[in-house]
Amino acid sequence: MSTEPSQQELIDGCLKGDNRSQHAIYKMYYGKMKAVCLRYASSTDEAKDMVQDGFIKVFSSLEKFEGNGSLEGWIRRIMVNLSIDQYRKKKHTVDLDLENSKHYVEESAEEEEENEQEPDIYDFQPHHIVEAMQQLTPVYRTVFNLYVFENFSHQEISEKLGISLGTSKSNYSKAKKNMKKILLKNKINEANES
Repeated sequence: MSTEPSQQELIDGCLKGDNRSQHAIYKMYYGKMKAVCLRYASSTDEAKDMVQDGFIKVFSSLEKFEGNGSLEGWIRRIMVNLSIDQYRKKKHTVDLDLENSKHYVEESAEEEEENEQEPDIYDFQPHHIVEAMQQLTPVYRTVFNLYVFENFSHQEISEKLGISLGTSKSNYSKAKKNMKKILLKNKINEANES
């Protein structure tokens, strides 16, 4: 009767290049890491690519895991750092997106004022939140994720992304407003289709 290998045995197996150990760790954490990447990605396909790239990095740098925290937390940090790296690579495109989105943000604020009578509390499912986040511009999505889900301070976000403290705070505020607008719009559309 065989017993399941422990996490440490799986780590040791991965360090020796054992494919079964790598597959077991991949399978163990894939769902959670895909959820992390979905929040930063603009599509499910992009999130899947990020997870694949993240696990390649996990297995190529596993010897750096010292066991001081959880393996899951260490893998999650790799996925978040990978997302930040992708943001930096796209920074030129993001800057262009910001210019193009200024009108969208202003329009959003005007519509929000018009819709003040609309109820602002709905029973949103996690997939509603992810879909709305994927509709944010990359910079808003990244700042929102780092602040809300990763518990980074605006100072840390500004240092990680190479933006000013004020820009981090402003982008977070605009991301929240746009998220609310997108969620309400999607909920209303969903209700109209029913």
